[in-house]
Amino acid sequence: MRIGMFTDAYTPDINGVVSSIVTLKTELERQGHEVFVVTTKSSASKEEEPDDHIIRLAGIELKSLYGYVLTSPIHFAALEEIKKMNLDVIHVHTEFGVGIFARIVSNKLSIPLVSTYHTMYEDYTHYVNIFNLKSVEKVVKQATYSLSKLYGDKCTALIVPSEKTKERLEFYGIKKKIHVIPTGLDLERFDPIHTSEEMKQSLRKEIGVSDDDFLIVYVGRVAEEKSIDLVIDGFSFIKKAQKKIRLAVIGGGPQLDDLKKQAQKLGLEDYVFFTDRRPHDMIPGYYHCADAFVSASLSETQGMTFIEALASGLVVFARPDDVLTDLVIENETGYLFHTPEEFANQLMAYASLDEGSREQMKKQAKEKAAIYDSRLFGQKVYEVYQEAIQIYEKTYTIEKIKSKDDMVEMTVSSKDEQIKIVMTMDVYAEKKYHLNEMIHQEELEMLQNQEQFAQTYAKCIRKIAAKDRTRKEMYDFLTQDPDLSIKLINDVIDKLEQKGYINDYRYMMMQIESMKLLRYGNNRIVRTLVKKGISQPEIEEVLRKEDGELETIRGLKWAERQQMKPSDKPLKMQKMDMKRKLYQQGYETDVVNEIMNRLDFVEDHEKEKQNLKKMADRAWKRYAQKYEGTKLRNVVFRYLVAKGFDYDDIYEVIGEIERAND
Repeated sequence: MRIGMFTDAYTPDINGVVSSIVTLKTELERQGHEVFVVTTKSSASKEEEPDDHIIRLAGIELKSLYGYVLTSPIHFAALEEIKKMNLDVIHVHTEFGVGIFARIVSNKLSIPLVSTYHTMYEDYTHYVNIFNLKSVEKVVKQATYSLSKLYGDKCTALIVPSEKTKERLEFYGIKKKIHVIPTGLDLERFDPIHTSEEMKQSLRKEIGVSDDDFLIVYVGRVAEEKSIDLVIDGFSFIKKAQKKIRLAVIGGGPQLDDLKKQAQKLGLEDYVFFTDRRPHDMIPGYYHCADAFVSASLSETQGMTFIEALASGLVVFARPDDVLTDLVIENETGYLFHTPEEFANQLMAYASLDEGSREQMKKQAKEKAAIYDSRLFGQKVYEVYQEAIQIYEKTYTIEKIKSKDDMVEMTVSSKDEQIKIVMTMDVYAEKKYHLNEMIHQEELEMLQNQEQFAQTYAKCIRKIAAKDRTRKEMYDFLTQDPDLSIKLINDVIDKLEQKGYINDYRYMMMQIESMKLLRYGNNRIVRTLVKKGISQPEIEEVLRKEDGELETIRGLKWAERQQMKPSDKPLKMQKMDMKRKLYQQGYETDVVNEIMNRLDFVEDHEKEKQNLKKMADRAWKRYAQKYEGTKLRNVVFRYLVAKGFDYDDIYEVIGEIERAND
């Protein structure tokens, strides 16, 4: 396999990332693969011999970020050279500079991209927030979360060195499968047998310590996030106790001068020594000439220097951190501390142990590092490469993006097919898709899996656009489709509620006001809304807040309008009809009775007497052809009673007719 490793840092620089890359490169080449490195130039890189398997990109070395070279993400000449490499896979080890260039190359040359997340960037925000402002810190940390998620989601496969890092990326919101592969070491390289006694003495002499001094070393980048100042503070207690214990800080970085001043201010010139930057191949020797190792850093994603120290047979002093859970075992492979004084006390206690006890702990330290064999590391990463290539075999290009309302339709195509995918605006915004972007089959399948949700959601939006609906109405609507699962239905309705398209309380309040305008009584309002799925106690609670007199006035106005309609019915029947209609309109008995008491029926009574007289005249004339006298009077009386007229009114009208005919 032909593999391209893209990294901002590479030899002769010294740090955990470089060690990881060098180890991986060595193991992959041992397996028979061809490995190319794309990295940056720095002043130190002039020492390196030209190598046709290494491309070094020009950049600017940032003094405030010691060892970091900032390079442009666009390199046309380098792109042409990379084309000639015929890479099968790109493995990127950084997110910025060369990392961005790697993503461009992957996209341009259609090569699967594997990314290893080495750095917890939220622990490095002090380089940007130089004034330590809380507002700036919040913005910068949020930016690191967003960028980490963006880069993590856009690679073909993602590797992290520890469970701690995986959990953090999942906290950022990365949904992609994350492979946890601890960085391996060439353990043989750190075996103390490879450094002679003469070399150990020479290195101790270079540092400035004598053969009978107890030497503890820090190895790595000298920067604020490594908390070396805490270790130096601890040596104030060592000095006070007049112990022959010395500290050597092996490495360089932006905080080197500040730490030298700190040691000088504390009067620790004879206790704390600084070597500055040292060649990569000399690092094992510095471990081997020491008696213990210390690092107070809490920003490690795996802690490579801790493993190197253990592999070198050194007991480790460290602050408690998740990445050290299985590495530093108290009183077995090392010691954990929180404060400078606690560190000093533990160090003096270890230094005072008999030789046999110290040798036993050193043996346990080497055994603890044994699981980090570089051969297993290389094999596991190679397996991820194979998986990434399989995933990448079928990729799709985004050709068209069309949005409407709260939905997005995206057209993607491969050499074999063209597919249209519908998604919600939320999904589109989260993924930040753009034209000509390539997506992998894994991601396409994810989008297709959620497409039924998107289509169902879109159908609901159209229905709600025509008329406001309650949760129950939408549930009843969706359950008519047998292809939709109950879980999907509930998920869609939950989403509609989250977006505010369904709001039962808002619906209830609007409908109550609307039904009041239609002169509905409270009972009808309750019945109507309960059928829509609104809670009856909730409706009644809202209605109770209304002055009862307002309901009576509402019903009275409705009844008065009904009263205006012409009717030939007797007044008694009209009143009965009015009460029946008021009940149907949703008014309770007490309210109906009050409304009937307030209605004015005087005019209706006069109209009824006129109707009665007309009907009585017609009936008298019709029945007079067959009957006469008392019998005629009784027949007409019964006829008018059957029509619902009042007895007294009937007697009065019949009497008038009889007098008129005498």
